[in-house]
Amino acid sequence: MGEIPEELRRLLKQVSRSFFLTLAVLPPPLRRRVGLAYLLARAADTIADTRLIPRTDRLRYLDLFRQELDLPVTSRLTEVSQALTGPQRVPAERELLLRLPECFALFRGLPEEDRLRIRSLLLTLTHGMQHDLRTFPGESEGRLVALETRADLDRYTYYAAGCVGEFWTDMVMAHCPALRDWDAATLRRRGVRLGQGLQMTNVLRDLAQDFRIGRCYLPRQDLAALGLTPEDLLDPAAIQRLRPLLQDLLALTLSHYAEGWAYIPAIPPSEIRLRLACAWPLLIGLRTLDRVQQARDLLDPRVTVKISRPAVYGILLGSAALAWSDGGLDRYYRAVRSRVGRAPTPAG
Repeated sequence: MGEIPEELRRLLKQVSRSFFLTLAVLPPPLRRRVGLAYLLARAADTIADTRLIPRTDRLRYLDLFRQELDLPVTSRLTEVSQALTGPQRVPAERELLLRLPECFALFRGLPEEDRLRIRSLLLTLTHGMQHDLRTFPGESEGRLVALETRADLDRYTYYAAGCVGEFWTDMVMAHCPALRDWDAATLRRRGVRLGQGLQMTNVLRDLAQDFRIGRCYLPRQDLAALGLTPEDLLDPAAIQRLRPLLQDLLALTLSHYAEGWAYIPAIPPSEIRLRLACAWPLLIGLRTLDRVQQARDLLDPRVTVKISRPAVYGILLGSAALAWSDGGLDRYYRAVRSRVGRAPTPAG
C-alpha cells in the first residue's frame, strides 16, 4: 500500500481530532492502514449520524456501505454521497463523504490480509450503528429510550469501540515482527477492554447531550433500582439520585482501563511508537474520567466536560519521556489513575 494522498491525510487530521495524535506516532506501515480504516469508519459514522436524513434511509445507506466492502469496483457510493452531502453541515465530514470512492479505491488496493482485517472491523462497527438506529428513536421525536440491561451496555461498548482493540491487535501482530509471538487471545481481550473503557468514558461524559437526542445508555434496570426513569434524567437536579449508579459505572470503567493498561507493557520498549499510540488514548481517557467524576452538573446539557489542551500536552510529554521503561511508564499510569477518586467495586 502506498502513502495516503495528501488531500486525504489533511482530511484525516480534520476528522480524527485527538485520535490523530495516536495515528501520527504510529510506525508508517501501520499509520497508513489504520488511518485508512479510521477514514472509512468515520464515514460510516457520519452516515449513521446525519440527523436530517430519516433513520430508514440511514439504515439503507449503511447497508450499501457494507455491500461495498465486497465489491471489486465502486458501485453505489455516489448515491450515498449525493444523498448525504446536502444535509451534512460539517465541512470536513461533507468532504469525507464526497471522497468515499477514493477511500474505497485505496481499500481495494490493500493486500488481501489487511483488507480482510479492515472489512471485519467495519462490518462489526456498522452492525453496532445499525442496531443503535433501530433501538433508539429519531433525534427529533421527543422520546427518550434507554438500554435495558448492563449486558446491553457491555454489548454497545464492544460494538462502538471494543472491537477496535481486536482489529488493532491483529494489525500490529501482522506488521510488527517483534509482536508476532504475542499471546493473541489474551492481547485481543485486553484490547477490547481498553476500547470499552474509552467508550464508557464517552458515555459518562456525554450523558446530557445524548439524552437530548433520545438516547440513554444507562440501563433501565439500574435506573429502576434507584427509583428513576430515563425521563427523570432530563432534570439536572436528578444528579444526586443518580450518583450511586454513576459511581458503579465509574468503577466498571476503571476496571476496563486496568485490564487495558496490561496491553502496554506487553509491547517491547523497542516498539516505543506503538507503546505511545496505545498509552496516550488510555491516559487521556483516565484524565477525562477524573473530570467526569468531579463534575457537579453532569446532567446539564450546557456543560462540556473535557480536559484542557495543556493537560493533553502534559500527558504526551510526560509519558513519552518514560515510554522506554516498564517501571517508569507504569508509575506514570498509576499517578494519573490516582487522580480518579476511589470508587466501589462494580456490581455484577
